[in-house]
Amino acid sequence: MPFLPALDRRSLLLHVLAVLAYVAMLVNGPLSEGTAHERVYTVVLSGSVCALFVFLTRRIAFSLIATAGLFSLILTSSVLKVTYLTTPLLAPDLVYFVNADTLEVIARYPLLMIASFIGLVILPLALVGIWRIDRPTFFASLRPWLRRSLFALGTLVSCGALAAVLVPTGPFADIYGKGMWAAMNDKSYITDFFISFYSTQIEPPVLVEGAAERLVWNEQVASIGDPRQRPDIVAVLEESTFDPTMLAACNLPLCKRKMFKSDARTRATGYLQVHTWGGGTWTSEFAFLTSMAHILFGNAGLYAPFNLAPRVEYSLPRVLKANGYRTVVIYPMSGTFINARNAYGFYGFDRFYDGPDYGLSWEATDFDLLKVFDRIYAQERAEHPGTPLFVFMLTLRQHGPHMTQLSQLPSPYNKTLFPKKLDAWLNLNLANYLARLEQSEQAMAELEQKLFATDRRTVLLHFGDHQPSFDGAINALQKVVPEGVSDPTKVTYYMLKSNFPLRRKLNFPVLDIIYLGSLLLDVADLRKDDFYEANTLLRDRCKGRYFDCPDPKILESYHDYVYGTLHALKD
Repeated sequence: MPFLPALDRRSLLLHVLAVLAYVAMLVNGPLSEGTAHERVYTVVLSGSVCALFVFLTRRIAFSLIATAGLFSLILTSSVLKVTYLTTPLLAPDLVYFVNADTLEVIARYPLLMIASFIGLVILPLALVGIWRIDRPTFFASLRPWLRRSLFALGTLVSCGALAAVLVPTGPFADIYGKGMWAAMNDKSYITDFFISFYSTQIEPPVLVEGAAERLVWNEQVASIGDPRQRPDIVAVLEESTFDPTMLAACNLPLCKRKMFKSDARTRATGYLQVHTWGGGTWTSEFAFLTSMAHILFGNAGLYAPFNLAPRVEYSLPRVLKANGYRTVVIYPMSGTFINARNAYGFYGFDRFYDGPDYGLSWEATDFDLLKVFDRIYAQERAEHPGTPLFVFMLTLRQHGPHMTQLSQLPSPYNKTLFPKKLDAWLNLNLANYLARLEQSEQAMAELEQKLFATDRRTVLLHFGDHQPSFDGAINALQKVVPEGVSDPTKVTYYMLKSNFPLRRKLNFPVLDIIYLGSLLLDVADLRKDDFYEANTLLRDRCKGRYFDCPDPKILESYHDYVYGTLHALKD
């Protein structure tokens, strides 16, 4: 054939390998998508990309391998992201998560580091070498004018096919219309990545017109309290922390920790229902500080610090500032991580303390954080002696991976704890978790002792943001949760204490994280704004539940009021 010149042995081998690589990509990628239409979509998409490369470069082997590498990189990245964060690779990840802080996170996981090195270093270098070997000989035997015409025509057809595939209103409109919630929960990873370019805009909650009028949402539900006795408030987000007695297999004495048990200072405690698993701490921060669930706004909610934080009208720091508080946050990582510094500014904090400025890092223990807290708390108290403080801080040590060898752990965690119940991998991860949990318990006890040692009225809240993943293995463990909890993977804990009595009893064995703010205001006996009044009423009417509120019509009324009347999320 005139358009395929004779190949030497090296070039022939390269072309054979290129075909095999492309076929392997098709088999493991496009041909493994969830539906027949998605398989056609991704086959046409990858074929259009490959054809475009061919007509632009005249290099067949290079085009096949470049296309196979690109789609394999998307597929592998998505599988790894599902493993560690439960959501597939989506287009906004390329904007929001490509930074030095994310690279630091990747460096903590050997598998992620190896995969990133292969995809970002080895693959580009290999393509450079292939480019040099694979000479542009396609159509070389044709006359120049005919060759140029065919190149132009082929490029035009390839671009047309590519456009037809990528346009949401084109022949694959039904795929683009499946919605990101479905995309986040199926395994059509390549399809999900490409349709996410059009499907990650914030989706406002669907409101039922007139539903707000069914119930009264603007009645004052808390007293003003005594302005002279406004307590200091300290809230601690305990990274990847949950009560291990929730695991059916964890029945040893070392599974039972005092930090989860009630005592004379406990004002409210129980299971905390969160909206993420294995990662996504920033979404739990968002839920706690704004009393809104990120998943209510579609898949774009996953990027709350970027796209939701600037639109927040009401927040816990703002209502506390209205009560005369100074609000500060102690962040253990760099303020550039997931847009943290800017997001906390949008939430309404007066001061952001950047962890690295105080020596905090990935290796920082809870005791390291406590030392920084002591320093900052004393400084803030000295500079603002008559002002009540709200301090929010996040721990980091319990973050994965939980892979330190047993021999390197302190006793009694330096041996297999559950030899008959769990495999080696789960024994390793759970031992790491329990060893770090003991440190967290000791640090929390020390913090509590310091805060409650004086006569100053103080409230202490600590809670878990999500369960650890143990690289996905934790889901193999049976969990004991209260009846009615639909997803045991999204349950942690909350503990709320004070050194003064409550005006009314608060008892929510299961509490959604969006209610933590109003619960904190109740314990502190502070006045609420319209948003937090409504949040408190919803909390009480739904008995601490949110999406699984026993009466869905109450939830419809609440959403219509806070988003339709109060406009809790600005346009």
